[in-house]
Amino acid sequence: MANKVSLKSLFSALQNQMSAQLSTNREFILHPGSKGDSLEETWIDWLRKYLPNRYCVDKAIVIDSTGQLSDQIDLVIYDQQYTPFVLTQNGIHYIPAEGVYAVFEVKPDLNGSVSIPGDSSINYIEYAGRKIESVRRLKRTSTYIIDRGEKRNPRPLTKIIGGILASTNSIKKNETLINHLKAVKGLKGIDMGCAVDFGAFTVEHDGEEDLKNMDFPGRIKDYYESRTITEIDISKADVSLVSFFFQLTRYLQQSIGSVAAIDLSEYAKAIKIEIDEAL
Repeated sequence: MANKVSLKSLFSALQNQMSAQLSTNREFILHPGSKGDSLEETWIDWLRKYLPNRYCVDKAIVIDSTGQLSDQIDLVIYDQQYTPFVLTQNGIHYIPAEGVYAVFEVKPDLNGSVSIPGDSSINYIEYAGRKIESVRRLKRTSTYIIDRGEKRNPRPLTKIIGGILASTNSIKKNETLINHLKAVKGLKGIDMGCAVDFGAFTVEHDGEEDLKNMDFPGRIKDYYESRTITEIDISKADVSLVSFFFQLTRYLQQSIGSVAAIDLSEYAKAIKIEIDEAL
């Protein structure tokens, strides 16, 4: 008779380990900046450990071929195969927009607010939405590739997953959290998130890309601007990490696949050099 292992016990141990690590950071690191950095590194290390090697995970700023920058993003999941360069300067990573699969804001608690110049304050969900928008609005290129000796046409731009990660959630009513999530729309829209001792959540949307539209940047923007929220699912607290990880992996592998190949000639133009496409 073959030996068996309890998957539930294995995943429960993983859940407890991550929860304990985040709780320690929250309780014993007193400086707000250090606490934030520690929480970000904990999430980054966890995803690096369990995601397939084709995905890189870092804190970064996202750039495009016109020189535009995103806000600094706490956690970026990006491609390792079709993204030929990641620039690092003074410890900060600059990642081409074409290589980005997902971006997440990391907070100690889903409940909180941030003071913004020109605004009195905005809640953390809205703040995460603005960070996500700063990436999705960047220009992304797409070019042909050679696959098994044959030239393949440029593929449409992929969706960029946007979310928020936290240790806990002190928002008293789920309805309040759901209303916050429904309030961020368009390029700010949040797809998923997790608060470890509360639960993982998935925001389901209704809307499809116009497959006849060959203006790929316009097409993906129209998708985000026109989609509507249909349902928000929240998992049980004791399976929050597993639920989040399974859903994230499902999105990455079954919904997105591989990012489009970056058109390096567009980046070359920015530094006034020419590259030859043929041998």
